[in-house]
Amino acid sequence: MKFITGKNRQQVQFYTQCLDETISLDNEVRLIDLFVDSLKLSDYGFEMDFKKNLPSRQAGGRPAYHPADLLKLFIYGYLNRMRSSRVLEKECNRNIELMWLMKSLAPDHNTISNFRKDNPKAIRKVFQATVALAKHFELIGGKLLAGDSTKLRAQNSKKNNFNPKKIERHLEYIDNKLNEYNAALALADDDLKKVIEDTIDKQNQRKDFYNDLTQQLEETGETQISTSDPDARQMITRNNITEVAYNVQTTVDAKHNIPIDYKLTNENDSKAMGGMTRRTKTILGKNDFTLLYDKGYHTGSEFAYANAHGVEVIVAIPDVASHAPDVAFDVEHFVYDKDKDCYTCPANELLTTNGNWYNKDRGKSVSKVKHYKSNACLSCEFFERCTKNKKGRLIERSEHADLIFENKQRMDANKQLYRRRQAIVEHPYGVIKRQWGFCYVSTKKGIKRAAADVGLIFVAYNLRRIFNLIDKNELQKFLKELALLFRDFFALQNRFLAFLTNPFFCNPLGNFFMNLRQIALFASVFLLFLMN
Repeated sequence: MKFITGKNRQQVQFYTQCLDETISLDNEVRLIDLFVDSLKLSDYGFEMDFKKNLPSRQAGGRPAYHPADLLKLFIYGYLNRMRSSRVLEKECNRNIELMWLMKSLAPDHNTISNFRKDNPKAIRKVFQATVALAKHFELIGGKLLAGDSTKLRAQNSKKNNFNPKKIERHLEYIDNKLNEYNAALALADDDLKKVIEDTIDKQNQRKDFYNDLTQQLEETGETQISTSDPDARQMITRNNITEVAYNVQTTVDAKHNIPIDYKLTNENDSKAMGGMTRRTKTILGKNDFTLLYDKGYHTGSEFAYANAHGVEVIVAIPDVASHAPDVAFDVEHFVYDKDKDCYTCPANELLTTNGNWYNKDRGKSVSKVKHYKSNACLSCEFFERCTKNKKGRLIERSEHADLIFENKQRMDANKQLYRRRQAIVEHPYGVIKRQWGFCYVSTKKGIKRAAADVGLIFVAYNLRRIFNLIDKNELQKFLKELALLFRDFFALQNRFLAFLTNPFFCNPLGNFFMNLRQIALFASVFLLFLMN
């Protein structure tokens, strides 16, 4: 049987291909190159002038890598499931696509890592550019959106996450051990004393460590502290399983499941809906859209925030927190009369209020409630079935109760629409966490660094969706035109700056001509944009 055989490794060969010919014209690496070239990175916040930050003796040293090259490297890496700076460094020397994309540049892993660490805000603007690109090709409907969150594990173990109770248990254990060691020290001979004293010193050092953690918690007012990644928090991920993680809030458009916004936090979902709603309104430039959320976002103050911005939200109704002894007497069976400001209970008795508002502490926030009760409770035949309160049934009505009721009405009227929520918002998470394996944050030492990592994940996801949905030739043509447009604009801008520094224009007559030239210049720029 004959087999396919390879070439002789010792044979000398002559290659006539250039590097560009090794990459096919429809290779997506060309789209990455064009996409980054179409961005004005200086406006995004990337550092473009490194010499001004260097001492004079270093001003003539080795130049820095251009931010565009490093951004291309990261986008390619994240699109191909490579986030490690060391892996990217290695790939620059052996991956033919990266050799083409990077023009054979091979930055070291520190340079690669520092670029991501130093540019979280700029990376967010790159994400916004992907949203703008999707808008241009009408991939974003802007009518129905869904919001949710997902937990990404932090680079911090549970062992290195502490709260006051955990610290107290450690201190109690150390004190017990110290008592044992001190008792043993009094009975020990000279040979063992040195060993026991060293052990006591180690325990005292551990005690000082935990006391320092306690002091930090008291000074910051936080309920947790993590030693490897200080901003990470222990959170419930699923089925009461906890992880030290970050919480990523996202808003996803329903038309093609494209995220239009993300926000990295270390808090739960209860106070997230209002802020994400406001940001969505700003991104879309309108408020005539519907946002779908699950029951974790069902908070009265967040309904008020969304209502103030004129945005319609539909949020799932959570289960009743506590039931009456007989569920037939749960609060949902008490009928509220808005005109008379009173409740009618299932026994047909009226519960009235004195009109006063009371502050109710809800963890980090305080809400206002009214109390409703009736004198008929104590003599009611259904007392035992209705309440365990010896003074009678007490109903609390939140200041946001009307908005909560309106959401219930919307939910009842749009059950079929709400069923789309999970399919819309879980699609990006499925790709990012299941297919790509990005179920954790690859950076540590703070939320800003983690935000840069998450930003690049969503940049890669949006570009993947755009590359899959738009014809590559059409996308290539558009990005080329956009890159040429920016190149011409930059050249025109540089000529304008040279014009402004001309010494002739330092006198009043020169200023007059300068204004005329400035008007003409900006008119030409405007025409340039129109032609393209």
